[in-house]
Amino acid sequence: MDQQNDNDGFAPLDREGLVQRVARRLSKAIVTGQLAPGARLSESVVARQLGVSRAPVREAARLLENSGLITYLPNRGFFVRSISARELEDLYELRLVIETAAVRRLIRNGLGAAEAQLAAQIDELHRVAGPDFDMLTQVEADMEFHRLLCAASGNPKFLAVFQQIATETELSIMLIGRLYDDAHRLAETHEPILAALRAGDEARAVEAIRYHIDVARAVVTEQFRKLEGDLSE
Repeated sequence: MDQQNDNDGFAPLDREGLVQRVARRLSKAIVTGQLAPGARLSESVVARQLGVSRAPVREAARLLENSGLITYLPNRGFFVRSISARELEDLYELRLVIETAAVRRLIRNGLGAAEAQLAAQIDELHRVAGPDFDMLTQVEADMEFHRLLCAASGNPKFLAVFQQIATETELSIMLIGRLYDDAHRLAETHEPILAALRAGDEARAVEAIRYHIDVARAVVTEQFRKLEGDLSE
């Protein structure tokens, strides 16, 4: 990042929602690999490229530190966090706890408007898997389905925790490239979850979300262990 030319970086921002917008720009840069794991985040360079002072960049970095994307090293500054396979196991275990609980609540409270929202999001997952396939767009659509699940549960704490770890999940998938060879397969893996919710079958819905997350966890952590092995050689 320190060596990057200003013309190759970020477009200037206006003042509205500045810290959040800086955080979104940095988050996207990290998830897409523009800022690689281990890279130092230079506050002065980012501030100059975005046309802002260093203060909102520092605040945005703190927000991303809470989201697991950035780490702070005393007397050295902010760095893009390198994620290990062990940390990903913990991340997916937390997702499993939250989303299983969200599904149980959703079954007990009734789907309501969430049924149409979840169905529309599966359609969106199929749409973004089309000829103009873009990995980041698909991963974001995947996370939106799960965000809708947590939001519809009626427990705002589930949603708050999910949103805190969602970007870290996106990063893990982007780093390995993709989950399935067929882009439509990701959309299809969400269909049993919605079918179980529609049937009002709590056990089946819990099993569907558990299977869905466990498969993703296995694929992602296996690829990360391979990456860790390659780096250690």
